[in-house]
Amino acid sequence: MLKNLDRQFLARALRLAEKGLFTTDPNPRVGCVLVKGSSVVGEGFHVKAGDPHAEALALAQAGPEAKGATAFVTLEPCSYHGRTPSCAAALIEAGVKRVVAAMTDPHPRNSGQGFDMLEQAGIEVERDADPEGAQRLNPGHVSLHQRGRPYVRVKLAATLDGRTSLLNGESRWITGPAARRDVQKWRARSSALITGIGTILSDDPALTVRDATIGPHLDPDWLMRPRPVWVLDSKGRTPSDAKVWNNPKTEIVHGATASAERGIVCALDESGYVDLGALLKRCAAREMSEVLFECGPTLAGSVIKSGLWDELILYLAPKLMGPGKSLLHWPEIDNMSALAEHEIVSVRQLGPDLRLIIKPKGLN
Repeated sequence: MLKNLDRQFLARALRLAEKGLFTTDPNPRVGCVLVKGSSVVGEGFHVKAGDPHAEALALAQAGPEAKGATAFVTLEPCSYHGRTPSCAAALIEAGVKRVVAAMTDPHPRNSGQGFDMLEQAGIEVERDADPEGAQRLNPGHVSLHQRGRPYVRVKLAATLDGRTSLLNGESRWITGPAARRDVQKWRARSSALITGIGTILSDDPALTVRDATIGPHLDPDWLMRPRPVWVLDSKGRTPSDAKVWNNPKTEIVHGATASAERGIVCALDESGYVDLGALLKRCAAREMSEVLFECGPTLAGSVIKSGLWDELILYLAPKLMGPGKSLLHWPEIDNMSALAEHEIVSVRQLGPDLRLIIKPKGLN
């Protein structure tokens, strides 16, 4: 049974883990706080793959004070030796007497085994003390190992009348600097950015993370490292001088009959476009846990219609455009009862603009 003090220290561990929001990929974000009595004797968070895990950093800070302490961790300690040694083994060796974990690791390589190791060593374990908080921190890690696909976000920006560009294609800028800076955060936390050939031809975006101030405590070079950019281009129309080619991790996703210098062959649907289900399986095979679709109305409409999405991030500017390109390409509906229903879970003002986060209705 958790006490109020336990909940406070677990919340502290979750806040620590959030410091790695933009940098841990492909690993989950994890924080650890070691407590003796009511005093913190060590704490840490995982920064990036290959670096020490949160538990190892907290134990190093605590030193001999770790013996007899309680470890508050945001995810079940790993039972196996991967890029770094087993955290469960390290906690046992340090003499920790109790472990409070926010959630069980959904990764089949570890799920439950870390807890079993601890309990077999005589350590008291509190499992799943805050699974909702931990899942909010690592939705991609959970999705990847429970559903076999990444957590999918779709980002769009529009005027109040639902327009994304003028009829001549001009769209810069619909939103203001604060909203555009917010987009940098979504890019930074994503395993990959996915766009369509229409966006490349009309906007020629770079799709990079270029704002080091979103993580002032982090190494700017690592924060702004190139993320994979996948361009859905089933007919091989991406120009050789497109800005996305400045990123060495850019790849074209196409059908077996198309040609591209850098390419991922993917199944096509009956209309000749990249099959989204097959695409997300490719992402999962590369351990991409969170992907961000930054794309135009055609691809965005396809993702929403497919049902293979988890969040729509919609920026609304207090502007009216009149004739222009619409937010989504969507089939005509002739019955109001057939309208798809969704749920607004967050509304935030960023400068003059609003950011809405929308989920499919009923999705937790």
